[in-house]
Amino acid sequence: MFNSLSDRLTATFKNLRGKGRLTEADVDATVREIRRALLDADVAVPVVREFTGRVRERALGAEVSGALNPSQQIVKIVNEELVEILGGETRRIRLAKSGPTIIMLAGLQGAGKTTLAGKLSKWLKSQGHSPMLVACDLQRPNAVTQLQIVGQRAKVPVFAPHPGATYTELEYPAGDPVEVARAGVEEARQKLHDIVIVDTAGRLGVDADMMEQARQIRRAIVPNEVLFVIDSMIGQDAVNTALAFDEGVNFTGIVLSKLDGDARGGAALSVASVTGKPVMFASTGEGLDDFELFHPDRMASRILDMGDVLTLIEQAEKSWDKDEAARMAKKFADQEDFTLDDFLAQMQQIRNMGSMKKMLMMMPGAQNIRQQLEQFDEREIDRVEAIVRSMTPHERVAPKIINGSRRARIARGSGVHVSEVNGLLERFAQAQKMMKKMAQGGMPGMPGMPGLPGAGGGARKNAKSAPKKKAKSGNPAKAAQERKDAEARRANAAKALPTGAAFGQQAGDFDPSQLNLPKGFDKFLGK
Repeated sequence: MFNSLSDRLTATFKNLRGKGRLTEADVDATVREIRRALLDADVAVPVVREFTGRVRERALGAEVSGALNPSQQIVKIVNEELVEILGGETRRIRLAKSGPTIIMLAGLQGAGKTTLAGKLSKWLKSQGHSPMLVACDLQRPNAVTQLQIVGQRAKVPVFAPHPGATYTELEYPAGDPVEVARAGVEEARQKLHDIVIVDTAGRLGVDADMMEQARQIRRAIVPNEVLFVIDSMIGQDAVNTALAFDEGVNFTGIVLSKLDGDARGGAALSVASVTGKPVMFASTGEGLDDFELFHPDRMASRILDMGDVLTLIEQAEKSWDKDEAARMAKKFADQEDFTLDDFLAQMQQIRNMGSMKKMLMMMPGAQNIRQQLEQFDEREIDRVEAIVRSMTPHERVAPKIINGSRRARIARGSGVHVSEVNGLLERFAQAQKMMKKMAQGGMPGMPGMPGLPGAGGGARKNAKSAPKKKAKSGNPAKAAQERKDAEARRANAAKALPTGAAFGQQAGDFDPSQLNLPKGFDKFLGK
């Protein structure tokens, strides 16, 4: 969603690197580029004007002029201001002190309210709640049926006493959505559901009759939360729409739908700032699990290409099998061989986390390799899995027995070419060697560098190739001088080591090892 904005801001900040002191002209040029980037992203003009004004004021102040690294201080200021216009702090649902918590959904036609009702109910159910859906959209054809299907997929009950409109009807049905909403809340109270989600009909901001109907539903059920569902792809019109709904139903929070689209994302940066209402949730895909709590600080980090590792960790903790992880950790500690069966188990763990592209895009510096990630074929994982599953149990444990005829059989069984089977086996052999060295003492030596002591590459099995240790002199004065010379050499070597990130890596560069994928997984994909 924010790819274009992120690219523009990243390019702007690159121009500041290496400058020990920023002049007023440098600040003005940076603010001008930020303004253009925000306008190109369809952010509302008043929001852009206010945002850039605060950034410029702070950039010319003492916090930048007195900073050790002014360019990084500018990035910090932009990050803090982005967090501010996105709502500041994470806002959670206010639960009722007694009785069920009532959540009313409102928004434009086609914004995705019905699907989002299912996503929200499933997310709340995973949080330990007992939600119930109420079908009050009696206007859109088959809206009630759609909500029932969504509720069935989410395994959440749906209260739908009226069938609603169908495509065969020429006029709207005679059902009263206000009465349905009131009866739905009473039904939830009797069946001890602690949360009620009321799905209302989509309406236009200029439709006075439909807006009055929404107000009547609000007065009848007195909801704890009124969530305004807005399409993140509507651009500049998001502000006018949000203001109309705020005046009509006085919503308490915002939900951004279709955040995985290819639009420029100005709605997310405009609505919260203009209305003063917080963004509470975000819909990031078509599946019921593509739904997350909105964290302004994490979204700002994504926009500035600083990653969202916390969300990635939360997804891993939610989907990762702890027993399987403990088994693999014990096996690695015992220096047992990593087999293709282990690889299948690890790959299944990664599948449970969702799309590989989405996970990698949450890593710091991922924008630098976005083109490669977009070209990555998720089906490559399916092909690798098909190859491994076409092997016999003995072949997975002892792949060295796989000769030419076996490789041809595996290729036919998995629907791939023999060369792909050969490539997988070669990468697997390399991964086995690498992990064996890591289990013995750390990571192997870097290519073109001597093995690191205690990292699997420092100890040499061939004693003849190891340099002989120089004998100490029997002369006390000469021995003291030798110790002094050795200490001086160590001190000089320490000064010569590069500062900053390991191996001279820049702070914003992408490091796949930060993802903490199963060891050797990248070797299997040939990446």
